[in-house]
Amino acid sequence: MKIWYQSMTNLPNWPGYQRVLHSVIDRAKEAGTEVEVHGMTKVGGIGDQFRYLEYLETAELLDNVHQAIDRGFDAFLIGNIGDPGLRAAREVADIPVLGLCESSMHLACIMGASFSFITINDKFTPRIVENVTTYGLEKRFVGAHKMNITRLHDLEGGFENPQSKARILSDFEAAAESADKAGAEVLIAAGGVVSGLLAHWQVSQSQCGIPILDGITSLVKMGEMAVKIQSLTGRFISKRRLYAPPPLEQIEELRKAYGNYIYPSVPGPGSR
Repeated sequence: MKIWYQSMTNLPNWPGYQRVLHSVIDRAKEAGTEVEVHGMTKVGGIGDQFRYLEYLETAELLDNVHQAIDRGFDAFLIGNIGDPGLRAAREVADIPVLGLCESSMHLACIMGASFSFITINDKFTPRIVENVTTYGLEKRFVGAHKMNITRLHDLEGGFENPQSKARILSDFEAAAESADKAGAEVLIAAGGVVSGLLAHWQVSQSQCGIPILDGITSLVKMGEMAVKIQSLTGRFISKRRLYAPPPLEQIEELRKAYGNYIYPSVPGPGSR
């Protein structure tokens, strides 16, 4: 199977994370699985905690969904804890599209009765809490507990610099202790880069003994599972209501207005 893994970082600007991301994915995937990793190449890739910047980057992500469909990929994975563009991508694609946040939360609910996010900072936290509500998991959620990293790119230092590692890990453990007091049974690191750091440091549980979900590994394995389910049953994403594309009787009109590239899985004039 072929899986497209979409990071929202500009990978050349994150050399440590790029190296570790490939390493974690290679360790996670099955022998017959090909995972192609992509980052942001047109704009941004360093500040998606800000909603406007995330919005600008999401356009490239959705363009890449079209590319993945055209090139015959079996699944599209969004390796960003905000799950940007997830619903729109599922509306477009007829292959499984999974997001880091949604996948991590559902898996955490299997691992334990309650979960907490360890978020990067105050700015990032509301975005993650909104996802909990969107996915209907409030009853299993016992809070988002923040680190104090205001500049996302400062995380890159943790891959090579011992002082940066010590500072980031200490910050993470302080937030994990707060989550423990709130009743968390599973911790989710809110961000692909933080998940990569923990994997790089071989940290799989907090000092107080709470397991830390490896988001990157989990996303890859759930992607493989989704592809397998689709191959066995013929369908993974429901196309009723929320993820339904335009009906056949409207597609010609819409393609005239928006371009022939829209909704490539829908037949009719302009389809590929």
